[in-house]
Amino acid sequence: MVDIAAKILGIVLGISRNPSLSQDLMRIAILGFALTEAIALFAVMMAFLILFAF
Repeated sequence: MVDIAAKILGIVLGISRNPSLSQDLMRIAILGFALTEAIALFAVMMAFLILFAF
């Protein structure tokens, strides 16, 4: 959760410094958010697999 907040802060600061890069920054940010959430979901999936399979 803190990682996503730090990314949002960095994007807001980057867009405020250079508004012409907003499209590129948002594209990279969405990819970063997706990868962060995917890692968390993978960890939850592994936890349930270990909990119920063994």
